[in-house]
Amino acid sequence: MTTLQLDAVQTLAFAGVTLFLGYGVRRIVPVLGRYNLPPPIIGGLLVALVMLFAHAQGVKLLQFDTTLQSPLMIAFFTSIGLGASVSLLRTGGPQVAVLLVIATIFAVAQNVLGIVVARLFDLPPLFGVLAGSVTLTGGPATGLAFAPLFEQAGISGASSIALAMAMAGIVTGGLVGGPVGTFLIERYGLKGRDAAPSLPSPASGAGLGGGADVPEDTERSILKNVVVILVAMWLGAWISRGCAALGLTLPATIGAMLAGGAIRNLDDATGWIGISQSIVENVGAAALALFLVVALMTLELWNLAGLALPLIAILVLQVVLVALVCCWPIFQILGKDYPSAVTVGGFIGFMLGTTANAMAVMRTLAERYGPAPRAFLVAPMVGAFFVDFTNALIITACLNIFG
Repeated sequence: MTTLQLDAVQTLAFAGVTLFLGYGVRRIVPVLGRYNLPPPIIGGLLVALVMLFAHAQGVKLLQFDTTLQSPLMIAFFTSIGLGASVSLLRTGGPQVAVLLVIATIFAVAQNVLGIVVARLFDLPPLFGVLAGSVTLTGGPATGLAFAPLFEQAGISGASSIALAMAMAGIVTGGLVGGPVGTFLIERYGLKGRDAAPSLPSPASGAGLGGGADVPEDTERSILKNVVVILVAMWLGAWISRGCAALGLTLPATIGAMLAGGAIRNLDDATGWIGISQSIVENVGAAALALFLVVALMTLELWNLAGLALPLIAILVLQVVLVALVCCWPIFQILGKDYPSAVTVGGFIGFMLGTTANAMAVMRTLAERYGPAPRAFLVAPMVGAFFVDFTNALIITACLNIFG
C-alpha cells in the first residue's frame, strides 16, 4: 500500500481537522469531558491508534512532515513566559508564593521518587524523571515538548512514555483530588462562607498592574502581541545557543520562556508595549493544541511494550505520595481552613494532571460545601502559570545532571 506523504502545511491542516474531531468525540462521549481529557489529546490519540493498528498489519498509512511542530511548541512556552508576571504574583498575595514553593519542592520530590523506582527496575534515572514532574506536573504538553531531549539522552520511546504517563495522571488527578479535599473538609468540620466579591482571574489580567489588556478585536492589538511572542522566541534562541556554547543543555523552549518573562516584567514596569494577557494566552493555547495533535499523530505507541509495569508502579506511588503530603503538611501550611482544603484538591489536580483538572475538582467541592474564592485565585495562578516555569527549570537541571 502506498504511503500518503504530507508536507508541513498539509500536516498542520490534517492536525487542525483532527483537533476538531477530538472536540466532536468528547461531545459524543461525556465521560471524556468528565475526566477533563483535552480534545487535542483525544483527536491525536485516535490517529495514533489507527497508525498503531496499521503498523501491526505491516502498513504505514501516512508520512507527516513535522517541521512546524517545534515552532508551535516554542510559541506555547513563550506564552507561559509572557504570563510569568511578578505583579501577578503580588496580586495573589503570600498564599500564591507559598503554594508555588510547595509545588516546586513537590516537583523535585516527584522526580526523586521516579528515579528510585526506575532504578529498582534497572532503568536509567531519566526514565524516572520523565515519569515524574515532566509528565505529571507538566502534563502532556511539557512531556511531549521535552521528549526529544530524553530520546537523545537514551530514553527510547520517550514520546510514547510521556503520553501514557500524562494521560494516566490526568485521570488519577481528577479521581483523587476530590476525595482528598472531601476528607479534609469533613475531618475538620470545615465549610464555606457566603460568596465573596469576585477576584481578578489570572487569565484576565485585570488589576494586575502592567500587562493591561487592550481591545482584542483590532488587528493591531493581535498583531502586536503575536510579534512580541515571535521576538521572545528569537531572543530565546540566542539564549539557548549561548548556554550551549558554555556546555549547558538549555532547550529552545526554556530560552524563549525566559525571554518572554523578561519582556513581560519589563512591560509591567514601564507599560511600553501594553501586552494583552488574554491575547497571548489565546495564541499560546492555539499553538499548544496544534502542537499536541501533531506530536500525538506521530507517536510510535508500539514502543511502550514492556514498560507498563514500571510506569504503573511509579504512578501508584506518586498518587500515594501526593495524597499523604496534602493531608500533612501542605494542608496545615496553607492555613488548615476551608479554602486550604479546596486548594489542596486543586493542587492534586494540577500536580498529577492539568489546571483543568484542578478547576474541575475545586468546582465540585465548592458546589457541595460552599464558595472558596481564595482557592480559585491561588491554585489556578500557580498551576496555570508559575509552576510550569519552575518545573521547566527543574527538568533542564535533571537533563544536565543525568543526561
